[in-house]
Amino acid sequence: MNPDVEADIKDLSATLSSIEAVMDLDALRAAVADLETQATRPDLWDDQEKAQKVTSQLSHKQGELRRVTGLRSRLDDLPLLYELAEEAEDAEAQADADNDRAKLREEIASLEVRTLLSGEYDERNALVTIRAEAGGVDAADFAEMLLRMYSRWAERHQYGVEVFDTSYAEEAGIKSATFRVTAPYAYGTLSVEQGTHRLVRISPFDNQGRRQTSFAGVEVVPVVEQTDHVEIDEKDLRVDVYRSSGPGGQGVNTTDSAVRLTHIPTGIVVSCQNERSQLQNKATAMNVLQAKLLERRRQEEQAKMDALKDSGSSWGNQMRSYVLHPYQMVKDLRTEHEVGNPSAVLDGEIDDFLEAGIRWRKQSQQA
Repeated sequence: MNPDVEADIKDLSATLSSIEAVMDLDALRAAVADLETQATRPDLWDDQEKAQKVTSQLSHKQGELRRVTGLRSRLDDLPLLYELAEEAEDAEAQADADNDRAKLREEIASLEVRTLLSGEYDERNALVTIRAEAGGVDAADFAEMLLRMYSRWAERHQYGVEVFDTSYAEEAGIKSATFRVTAPYAYGTLSVEQGTHRLVRISPFDNQGRRQTSFAGVEVVPVVEQTDHVEIDEKDLRVDVYRSSGPGGQGVNTTDSAVRLTHIPTGIVVSCQNERSQLQNKATAMNVLQAKLLERRRQEEQAKMDALKDSGSSWGNQMRSYVLHPYQMVKDLRTEHEVGNPSAVLDGEIDDFLEAGIRWRKQSQQA
């Protein structure tokens, strides 16, 4: 075998070994066995919420175990593929082995990023809010472009997306939108998207065809669970009900079923209009509010830790630029990762940005 190929396989094996150690495969197998036992209990579905949690966790952990053991099996087989190709002097088989090695390198790197997601809430689903900021109608249009970008990203990975509330702008685009992404490690993965996104382009809304810079803000918080115990006193809440509306004022429901909650002590406002009843909308809005209060508490705790470490750095402000004119580029201002195809990025191809952001954050935390 070529010495360079042999060294590369050895390097990949060492990386995978460190991933296996972090994932603790023995503990993972034990967790799978325990969840399989729970899933076969005849009374499992007496508590539907618990049953869904058990089956979801089982599916996720089985998938993780299959993923890492599959990579190890393929990597162990790779030297044999090269050996057979060399013995047969088969150039096509050699090329196939090279392709397998390149795919393994990519998949192992992706799995390595997953092991960097070790925060308290990283495994959870994500609650994402996008808001149009400076830039008028262009900003509202940009906010809608970002909503589509994340929706397409989730669709590519077959992750669930549920939009809780959308506030449409008058001329085009959206003022804001809040949605949940249901996926393993959705919060840990998407949390690096938090901050201000910047778009530079020739404005389609300017009849003089001038270049416009607009901004949209992205907020990402973990979805709360029953164990979080975020207490909300009813007297701290103002509840407003109103009629749901779609683009151009088109009615979604004919009754005043939409609900807006204002948490008076913090000023946090959340809305929900996607359910059919006022009661359901209020329950969903309460979950969103709890998530935001939980994130506020986490940020306050993090601020205390940062003060103790005398860390003045912040990664939650302007974080990515999307330039459509006078050249084509998307660049992350923290990681320096950039690509020259904004159309693909805005169509949901953001995995490289997510991975770069996760690695950058981990390095920043260790600094």
